[in-house]
Amino acid sequence: HRACKQHSSEIMADQDDSSPSDYSDLDSELLDSDASNSQESDSLADEDESASEQSDDNLIKDEIESSSELSDDYLTDDEDVEMDSDSNQDDADNNAPEKDSSDEEPANTVGNIPMNWYDDYPHIGYNLQGKKIMKPLKADELENFLKKMDDPNFWRTVNDKTTGKDIVLTNEEIDLIQRVQEGKFPSTSYDPYQPYVDFFTNEQLSTPLSSKPEPKSRFIPSKWEHKRVMKIVRAIRNGWIKPRVEKDVKPRFYLLWEKEGQQKDHPMHIPAPKLKTPGHEESYNPPPEYLPNEDEIQSWLNKDPEDRTSNFLPRKFQNLRSVPAYDKFVQERFERCLDLYLCPRQKKDRIQIDPDELIPKLPKPADLQPFPSSERIIYKGHTSVVRSISLSPNGRWLVSGSDDKSVRFWDVDIGRCIKTINFEDLITVVSWCPNPTVNLVLIACGQEVRIFNPCLSEDDKIKTDVTDGLIKSIPLANSQDNPATWTNSDSNSYATGERIVIKCSNNIDSISWHNKGDYFATVHRKGGNKSVLVHQLSKSRTQVPFKRCRGLVQCVQFHPNKPFMLIATQTYIRIYNLVKQELTKKLVSGVKWISSLAIHPQGDNVIIGSYDARLCWFDIDLSTKPYKTLRQHKQAIRSVAFHKNYPLFASASDDGTVIICHGRVFNDLMQNPLIVPVKILRNHSISDDLGVLDCIFHPSEPWIFSAGAD
Repeated sequence: HRACKQHSSEIMADQDDSSPSDYSDLDSELLDSDASNSQESDSLADEDESASEQSDDNLIKDEIESSSELSDDYLTDDEDVEMDSDSNQDDADNNAPEKDSSDEEPANTVGNIPMNWYDDYPHIGYNLQGKKIMKPLKADELENFLKKMDDPNFWRTVNDKTTGKDIVLTNEEIDLIQRVQEGKFPSTSYDPYQPYVDFFTNEQLSTPLSSKPEPKSRFIPSKWEHKRVMKIVRAIRNGWIKPRVEKDVKPRFYLLWEKEGQQKDHPMHIPAPKLKTPGHEESYNPPPEYLPNEDEIQSWLNKDPEDRTSNFLPRKFQNLRSVPAYDKFVQERFERCLDLYLCPRQKKDRIQIDPDELIPKLPKPADLQPFPSSERIIYKGHTSVVRSISLSPNGRWLVSGSDDKSVRFWDVDIGRCIKTINFEDLITVVSWCPNPTVNLVLIACGQEVRIFNPCLSEDDKIKTDVTDGLIKSIPLANSQDNPATWTNSDSNSYATGERIVIKCSNNIDSISWHNKGDYFATVHRKGGNKSVLVHQLSKSRTQVPFKRCRGLVQCVQFHPNKPFMLIATQTYIRIYNLVKQELTKKLVSGVKWISSLAIHPQGDNVIIGSYDARLCWFDIDLSTKPYKTLRQHKQAIRSVAFHKNYPLFASASDDGTVIICHGRVFNDLMQNPLIVPVKILRNHSISDDLGVLDCIFHPSEPWIFSAGAD
């Protein structure tokens, strides 16, 4: 190939130097040498192929040797040592025993996701076989502190979020992190200042790469480009392609009322008020009839600025140069801008609403009688705050407990104190047994529940004997599993009517009976897991129904018809099925702190009172949220109660009032309950920011009993 190229170049040079007459001789010589050249060219082609293959092999070897020599030249002594160590390390790795696959940690296959999604789960991901990777046990703050003081590698230990395990960083990894934080290259072997290799020469060649003349097609317009342009033009003419219209850019500063003369899009547009055009009195040389005299000037000065017809007095000057600056110019401009800012932008039609139509149509309170409306009897005798009251099942006797460490029994009809029992601690709760065949009263005093059989009259002697016989038949056998201790009263206490003492581990805050009178529940707000205890009177047994109480328990109630228990915490009411031992429903109150709870006699509706002065009515079958929320009290609600026979419920508050409401529940499930406030009783007075602390309805009459701090 090189020989042919050299031969052609020599011929071209000879052609440039020769004359036209020499071309004929050259043609004859070329014709004679065609035969010989054809044979020589075949032999040259074979030699060229073998030579080219040999030259290519030589070039590859030279490049490999040169690259190895170049890399050896650039390596330093330290890097040579590293290469030797790497080779030794490879030999050691080859000789090392193979690792068992069972020792390897399971790979987490969840991918690049936020690991906080698994905070509420016991596992942290899944391995290659699809099995859960369980979270390791987390150490508490004390263990972390001890580990920090004892472990020298604590500062270089990080937690892997994908596996939850701690990893100790090596020196190389710490060095890599420090280099990245300092803005350096991660690899120490990378040299950013390597010598520059000029791959392309900067010398300009004397001859072009090709001496071929420009083709003719480069000077002729393209037929395909013409078709493309005509296609676009046709689309624009037919409206298929619409040119972009630049939107009007709204300037940052513009005149607010510049387009005042144009019609606005809104049909109720109101134009801005315009200034009055200047008149003759505002001229620097007004006519004499516009100039005021002394009396007019004095009367203008005596008037208030609001009563003046104009805010200036016309004056006359000889020329315009004599006119001084207007001292109220800035004030008038400000008032003008204020008018423009405060003027209405559009007309608004006011809806004419009758205020009476906004009030719901409720029946009159007179049509909802009977309900408590006036004070009848005051039971006086306690010297301190009365915390709790309770009525006997027949409604004849009333029991009250007070902070004066005494319990009093009252005759409901005449208001006379029949019996008084003194204690050593404050009385928190008193509750009469709902079973009408027995005569039992529970009195909560500190950590003890005392069961009394009050002998109040000769008429109840038969019931008293039956009650004593029932109590004697109760086996008082305490076991280790029993969380409370049941003991008989001593002889001195037996004379006062006390029969059994139940000793608990925490103070008692609330007591609620089951309708049958055999079970009762006590609430201990500081009891932790033992916040709720259920006691069985016939077997002298105490049970802890919940292993873990969710939230701070406030009060407990038994369902009147079903084996359900309602537990009210600070913000929720949970309904548990005692037979299936499962949570049936969770009611969301929406209040800050629940104080009291009451259940409708039919069992389908619940009311709660809260310390933020709200009363919520729940329809259990309808929703888990309140059906109605009443905000009638001004202070905390202490107690709520339902009447057993009448459609009435009441709420007692620290504002010293008791509000009576009519609450009718219909048998038709499609009809909502009717709730109407009918009466506010204001007979109590406030003492030490405490008002009415408890209220209870009479079992058969439309009467209500209330106990207060007064």
